[in-house]
Amino acid sequence: MFKKILIANRGEIACRIIRTARAMGIATVAVYSEADRDARHVLLADEALCIGPAASRESYLAIDKIIAACKATNAEAVHPGYGFLSENEAFARELEAAGIVFIGPKHRSIAAMGDKIASKKLAAKANVNTIPGYTDVIPDATAAVRIAKEVGYPVMIKASAGGGGKGLRVARNDREAREGFTACQAEAKASFGDDRVFIEKFIEEPHHIEIQVLGDAHGNLVYLWERECSIQRRHQKVIEEAPSPFLDDVTRRAMGEQAVALARAVNYESAGTVEFVVGNDKRFYFLEMNTRLQVEHPVTEMITGLDIVEWMIRIAAGEKLPFTQGEIKRDGWAIECRINAEDPLRGFLPSVGRLVRYRPPEEAEGSVRVDTGVYEGGEIPIHYDSMIAKVITHAPNRMEAIGRMTAALNAFVIRGVASNIVFQSALLRRPRFAEGRLTTGFIAEEFPNGFHVEDVTPDDPAFLAAVAAAVHRVYRDRAAGIEGQVPGHEIEVGEDYVVLGSGAEYVVHARPVPGGCDVVIGGKTYAIRHAWRFGEILMRGTSNGVPFAVQVERPRLNYRLTHMGAELEFSVLSKRAAELLKFMPHKAPPDNSRFLLSPMPGLLAEVAVKAGQEVKAGERLVVIEAMKMQNVILAERDAVVAELLAREGESLAVDQPVLSFK
Repeated sequence: MFKKILIANRGEIACRIIRTARAMGIATVAVYSEADRDARHVLLADEALCIGPAASRESYLAIDKIIAACKATNAEAVHPGYGFLSENEAFARELEAAGIVFIGPKHRSIAAMGDKIASKKLAAKANVNTIPGYTDVIPDATAAVRIAKEVGYPVMIKASAGGGGKGLRVARNDREAREGFTACQAEAKASFGDDRVFIEKFIEEPHHIEIQVLGDAHGNLVYLWERECSIQRRHQKVIEEAPSPFLDDVTRRAMGEQAVALARAVNYESAGTVEFVVGNDKRFYFLEMNTRLQVEHPVTEMITGLDIVEWMIRIAAGEKLPFTQGEIKRDGWAIECRINAEDPLRGFLPSVGRLVRYRPPEEAEGSVRVDTGVYEGGEIPIHYDSMIAKVITHAPNRMEAIGRMTAALNAFVIRGVASNIVFQSALLRRPRFAEGRLTTGFIAEEFPNGFHVEDVTPDDPAFLAAVAAAVHRVYRDRAAGIEGQVPGHEIEVGEDYVVLGSGAEYVVHARPVPGGCDVVIGGKTYAIRHAWRFGEILMRGTSNGVPFAVQVERPRLNYRLTHMGAELEFSVLSKRAAELLKFMPHKAPPDNSRFLLSPMPGLLAEVAVKAGQEVKAGERLVVIEAMKMQNVILAERDAVVAELLAREGESLAVDQPVLSFK
């Protein structure tokens, strides 16, 4: 077994690998860029080396620097995690040439599966179901239209070297085939330096299901069941679960056997994932093989009890798999939610900055797990992906796993940057999700007009009003106990209030009892029991005996409550104050229509206009860069630019004025 390994990655996955290595008694070396000097993986590792500037190509993608770091620290092996160099054939080959073990498949296997056209041909040869299509190089758009007709619309036009949704179009007619081919070819050339494009049949109402495989150097290959990955936004996975609620045991076994057959065809050694698209008729077709650890590997670990990272290390060290296919269990149900630094209510724009508050839900062995690469007070940098953490829950059945996930998200406190927790909570509450009717079109179909505040309304707003009243009683009771009050003018707490919020008015009676407060609203009693203290954001307790977790903040004199993804603000007033409030003048919000405000924190990469320039609606104004994404901001109306308020290269805060209009 290795004595020391280097982790050629950062963030959540680097911390995840360190955890397993430490449990195995293996020392770890972290590498980091200048932007990650204070990152969590740097603090956790036994040793850490800076390998370059913030830009990935000068640090995490610099093969020569990583090999030099291995030699400088005497690391015997490298775990690449996912992303960056994890599926880079040249990296695996150069490590091998330097006498350093790559904790992953052999470079020959990576090469065989890295090209989508070549891998489909290899899959067909191994008797793995492949989608009908044309896998030879397509010379031009005219040929693309002819081939699309032969395959039969709708078709998928895909870049051979594509990934992450780039170089991908669905065409339903000749015009879309012609335009899609041209766009895919251009995107593929720009993103991957490879403009080869192929065409395959598009499966209607598809399910994205993948099979986890493990292979050793002694010819043993097994599959660790499947993961359901259909909940996607812009081809990026959002929620994953294991097993799939859609598959039956016959299909599950057939998919597993074909995944093993494909892995055997390339002499696969390590953990890998064979991805399939599955139609509503349960016919399945090979998509691609990921020759690395997957982001969503924890759900497989939860249902099998196997540590996949551990087995990657053991296989790389030459160990033999000690279990057979028949010995791999499938216990209960697991769900994973990816928590990203993005704002769902602003079109999922990236959010960067300092984590002012970071309190993940409490972990519980076998039921709640949090994989993270950040800490309170740390930074979410603009240079890398938006992952904050992964929350994984496990239970005997699917509905209990969903319930545990909902409770975990309620208790996840993140402040300082926006997160997609609100969106994840909304997804879990959709009736269609509970029923397990999942396809890759789920999000687009459930939120056809995008994601908005009204999509996260609470099931019982009166419950939150009751919590606000209970919190108010705590504040009022403390105020009543302050010494030195003028005799005859002491604070009277009272028990009758009016709670205003969520567009409603609640007449409330709040009576203190040991351990909490009984709140009566409209004849219904909410027995709120809690041990909440001033200054805490998270309030845990029970309402009529049912556990809850609500996040509580007090902006000005109101109470802001966050629960089940919904964020509501309440005013708790005496009856007289509520009457007088109706006579208060309404303060209109400031008019910002003359300014272009930055919709997110980021780097002002380009200013495309000048002061005094006339612009038309739809014209390019600025480009803001964050988390490897370039966001082009267009003019919403015809106008004249008055003044540039920020310079190219400047770091912007959310809602910071960038330019003004006359």
